[in-house]
Amino acid sequence: MRKRNVHIQFWLDKKEAEVFQKKVKRSGLSREAYLRHLVNGLEPQDAPPPDYYAMMRELHGIGNNLNQIAVKAHTLNVLDVQRYDEACRKIDTAVKKITEAVILPRPME
Repeated sequence: MRKRNVHIQFWLDKKEAEVFQKKVKRSGLSREAYLRHLVNGLEPQDAPPPDYYAMMRELHGIGNNLNQIAVKAHTLNVLDVQRYDEACRKIDTAVKKITEAVILPRPME
């Protein structure tokens, strides 16, 4: 069964359609998803640059390596645990802030 079962159709003039299509293309969303964002009071953001995903993969890899080092260091008790844990929290916070700034839609003003 289809979750969204209400069909809405509306008409745009040529200029409105071009503006709408440009905004949809910049966001990287489908037309339907773009409109759902607007209906839910969210402002769709432009799609991130291609380098964003490569950088985020690299940051996640660094975080994963830090986690593996932490497991080993905790076992051997050879690391300043508090300082290390603080650094891990900082990288997690940075990744979340970058994701919020680049990907997640913002509430409309």
